[in-house]
Amino acid sequence: MAKEIERKFLVKGEEFKNLVKGINYRQGYLSTVKERTVRVRTIDSEGFLTVKGITVGASRAEYEYKIPAADANEMLDNLCEKPIVEKNRYKIAQGKHTWEIDEFLGVNLGLIVAEIELGAEDEKFEKPSWIGEEVTGDPKYFNSNLIKNPFSSWSK
Repeated sequence: MAKEIERKFLVKGEEFKNLVKGINYRQGYLSTVKERTVRVRTIDSEGFLTVKGITVGASRAEYEYKIPAADANEMLDNLCEKPIVEKNRYKIAQGKHTWEIDEFLGVNLGLIVAEIELGAEDEKFEKPSWIGEEVTGDPKYFNSNLIKNPFSSWSK
């Protein structure tokens, strides 16, 4: 079984943008029940279908498959729950890990979250200066929940 171990943090400032160029992502959900999510995503001109299991701690089952971009775009436009999650993703290597920083757009504009994938939940890693509060266990930061409760609707 494929397994994802991921920790999630808020980002302080925009210093990370000086390090790498962002890539545009569009993603939508065919299923957002907590026991399983089914996501359709485009990354530039590539399409992907991803199935994820329920999150336990910082881990969950994950299966991802490449699909034709035209199929992914059609599903995003016609089958996925709305709104579509749009973001620019920045990947920054640090030591043996890569930080993925998502700068959300559209109804989630203003939200910036960094994720790091680990080999074990207790694995040690170095935090860059722009890493803020950990939000790994907070479901409101799950991408699948940002379609039901977008960042723009959160009370500040």
